[in-house]
Amino acid sequence: MLYELQTVASEIDKINTLRGELPLEVQDLEDEIVGLKTRLTNYSDEIKSLNLAIGNKKTEIKDSKTKIEKYKEQQENVRNNREFDSLSKEIEFQSLEIQLCEKRIKEFSARLQDKQTVTTDSRNIFEERTRDLEAKKRELNEIISETKIEEENLYMRSQLISTRIDERLLSAYRRIRKNARNGLGVVTVQRDACGGCFNRIPPQRQLDIRSRRKIIVCEYCGRILVDDEIAGIVPPTE
Repeated sequence: MLYELQTVASEIDKINTLRGELPLEVQDLEDEIVGLKTRLTNYSDEIKSLNLAIGNKKTEIKDSKTKIEKYKEQQENVRNNREFDSLSKEIEFQSLEIQLCEKRIKEFSARLQDKQTVTTDSRNIFEERTRDLEAKKRELNEIISETKIEEENLYMRSQLISTRIDERLLSAYRRIRKNARNGLGVVTVQRDACGGCFNRIPPQRQLDIRSRRKIIVCEYCGRILVDDEIAGIVPPTE
């Protein structure tokens, strides 16, 4: 039962190998696209804020120019030099305010241009990643559709076999299989050696394995060992 379970698990592994890194690539692309969406939203908010700031500074310039015109008109009707000087200071102050606003507009415009550039670049990357994701999903769905029935049958067979194995032994097998690099928790003895790590198995131990009276594991890699003749007993997975 353990060897049959391993055979089924290996067939499932082959299907997963066929899919390769596609599931991970799809997940990575989905995560990257979410990040790009957030970035584009932030850029959009910053662009709106900069445009608003530029608009406010232009309004301030307009207000200052209006005040300057008013102060100049008032200068024509002053009664003394003190009033004239006071109005002159106000005109000078508003002129400085205009210069400061123009400086801020240049700074905001430069930042706005930078944001628009990075927004365009990010949008291009977003569109490219979206196309990549669609292509990867199509490829993955094609593979899944081709192997879906086979995989479902293998999983059903795996569950059926698992119900016929002692729970402690099943847990041990799963632990060994999880730690095995190639997913093999049960291996046959091949040419007097372990089929997992290829270390030599002593003759007496091979006899014990062939007797099938108890579970024997490889003293080197910890995999469960079975004799090579068992392959002829276990039904094929097809």
